[in-house]
Amino acid sequence: MSSRRYDDALFHDPVHDGATDPTVIRHHLTGEWWMYYTQRRASVDEPGVAWVHGSRIGVARSVDGVRWRFDGTVDDLRLGDDAGKWTETHWAPEVIFDGERYRMYLTVIDGIPDRWEGHARRIVEYVSDDLASWRLVGEVPLSSDRVIDACVSRCPDGLWRMWVKDEADDSTTWVAASDDLAPRSWRVEGRAIGGRPHEGPNVFELGGWWWMLVDEWRGMGVHRSADAVTWERQGGPDDVILGAPGRRRGDATFGRHGDVVAGRGRGILFYFTHPHWDGSELGSTDAASARRSAIFAAPLEVVDGVLTCDRDAPVDLGSITD
Repeated sequence: MSSRRYDDALFHDPVHDGATDPTVIRHHLTGEWWMYYTQRRASVDEPGVAWVHGSRIGVARSVDGVRWRFDGTVDDLRLGDDAGKWTETHWAPEVIFDGERYRMYLTVIDGIPDRWEGHARRIVEYVSDDLASWRLVGEVPLSSDRVIDACVSRCPDGLWRMWVKDEADDSTTWVAASDDLAPRSWRVEGRAIGGRPHEGPNVFELGGWWWMLVDEWRGMGVHRSADAVTWERQGGPDDVILGAPGRRRGDATFGRHGDVVAGRGRGILFYFTHPHWDGSELGSTDAASARRSAIFAAPLEVVDGVLTCDRDAPVDLGSITD
């Protein structure tokens, strides 16, 4: 069922062809790029949306950020052991380096649900010294038991902040703050971004501003801030980036959420698409081809205080590193 040889994607998962939610980080010692992603089970034939659940976290690695090689899944993240069977759902990893170690903030759902609703979601933290082996820290207490898609960054006021999608508040973005990243030190500050329902907040600094991208399932809404606390939307309520089709093969549907790597005044947005999806509700389709997903990347630029993205332009991770 793979479409890997027929499009221009940066990466396809070789197991289920369902790579989504990429996060990309550079190893601070080797300089190698590591990509963690949700390994959706696009190839399985199970009831409802079970194929979106039961996912593990896949890993891909690259020297240049252009050619990526699959490096398996992260089995250290398993919380339980059901006679060797995989009975958990792992989504949307966020990986940061805090200056001493790596931290992963992972969305975890117990079991493999076949429906979207009715199942608690939570953010669980892990730590690593080398990006390869991970140790459990514990659950992060947040605004509800329906939170997913964590993003973590240190803000200008010195605090660490975590932004999440809170499905209990009409799928808006909520934020918590911490002085030192200790699991029980997080303090919920409230809703950061309201308005149209969305998911996958991603926060980064570029061009003298802080930016938050949110996935509105029709492209990404853009929000700007001087302090990473108070946000204003770029453009009107219907303005998005990655909403118009791209010219690359497999990139003709709108871009879905992922991660931004920024440096030296430039940014690269890693995102995923469903190359063979018509845009309808994913849970309503039985077409195996619509489930496939692929990861692409595009450069970001700030021009006169406006964030722009040319999804057809080539990317060069070397241009943002020393």
